[in-house]
Amino acid sequence: MECEYFERLKDHQFGELLAETEHWLIILAPDQRNLGTCVVALKRDETELSALSCEEWADLALVVKKLESAIRKSFHATMFNWGCLMNSSYREVPPCPHLHWHFIPRYRDSVEFEDRTFDDPCFGMSTMHDRRKSIPIPDELKKHIKDKIRENLEI
Repeated sequence: MECEYFERLKDHQFGELLAETEHWLIILAPDQRNLGTCVVALKRDETELSALSCEEWADLALVVKKLESAIRKSFHATMFNWGCLMNSSYREVPPCPHLHWHFIPRYRDSVEFEDRTFDDPCFGMSTMHDRRKSIPIPDELKKHIKDKIRENLEI
């Protein structure tokens, strides 16, 4: 499922391609402290949210509905955080931002998946309060997470 535009985004280290729509790439984030965390990146060069076309907004609305539904079915997420944060892109001179969304499922209760427990220790607060280091997950577990999401992602 590797698409040409995803290849161009690899320097951003968003993660592994999960699915795509006409305008958006859905990428499983490398940090899975919150099970099902993804990045949703625009499939064209753009830096400003205000520059999205009506078609891109409509497609994003579809992604939001489908991705939230898939994660709720897959892992029983309680709710979801969406953020369009590109701050780190401006640490570089010249900056190299790319329009994308962070999708973070939130869990009131711990989730058991593939003999592993996933906690959300700052549920009810911003995930910025979670100062734990990202824990790398084995490739096999990452594959199972992707497979479970794809099983429920109707895109």
